Amino acid sequence: MHETMEIAILGAGAMGSLFGGLLAEAGHDVTLLDIDEAHLEAIRRDGLRLSTDRGERVVVKLRALRPEAAQRAPELLIVFTKTMHTEAALDAARALIGPHTSVLSLQNGLGNVERLARSVPRERIMVGVTTWPADKPSAGRVSSHGSGMTRLMSADGETRVSVARTVAALNSAGLACSADPDVWITIWEKVAFNAALNSLCAITQCTVGELSNVPDGPELALKIVAEVAAVARATGVAVDETHMVANVRHALANHRSHRPSMLQDVLAGRRTEIEAINGAVVEAARAVSMAVPCTQTLLQLVRLVDASLTR
Repeated sequence: MHETMEIAILGAGAMGSLFGGLLAEAGHDVTLLDIDEAHLEAIRRDGLRLSTDRGERVVVKLRALRPEAAQRAPELLIVFTKTMHTEAALDAARALIGPHTSVLSLQNGLGNVERLARSVPRERIMVGVTTWPADKPSAGRVSSHGSGMTRLMSADGETRVSVARTVAALNSAGLACSADPDVWITIWEKVAFNAALNSLCAITQCTVGELSNVPDGPELALKIVAEVAAVARATGVAVDETHMVANVRHALANHRSHRPSMLQDVLAGRRTEIEAINGAVVEAARAVSMAVPCTQTLLQLVRLVDASLTR
């Protein structure tokens, strides 16, 4: 038996729905919060249809609401919204932030803690990273095939009970979580992973595996990894480039059918989070007078895609 928690997921796309579904299966009191009314209605009507390596099933013991409909503050709020939507989402869901609510950002990219800290005391913010793959093939459905992990820490660097309770909750759901005082290394490693694979898939509309159809795909991905690693080291984050390369090679070989979130956004006609990923790397590179030509070119290309989707 494990201690159960009251948990809200802000941003119930593919990743948020995967975490919410697994946590609800583990017995936690889960509310999914999103603005995708078709997705919410499908869950309310039929449950969340969840497909993982353990098989297909329907999760019915969870609530699905718009953020502004939330009426009570949970013990734990997990934020999966895109960085550019963080503040608007929190403004719409002020009832979610109570005096004892801990907030965990598992968002992609950089700059998320700073945005959350405008609404939540820093000692109640946790920052983390997850590498679980997730796809939302249709409203009310989410799939995840392959392995992943989750790492997190208190944003102020202190050892806190909220961190231990959150780690235990995520582990009870099989999400391979651990507390990690070096989580910023892991965050930068994921930034490199996403800057390479998300942006390439968004431009080419390839799945992760299809990037290996020609040698140029993996070669370009690894050039981006090298650029991001160099920027991280220049800003004082001691990343392990060998590990970063291994992560990308593993995804190319084992997550072959996965459509990264940025590609899912393009296919759905939504604005991507390229600015928090490649854009943040380019900004950090400029601050230390470094050139990142591959990362910058992919940034510019995805910006063109974004512009065509939002005209």
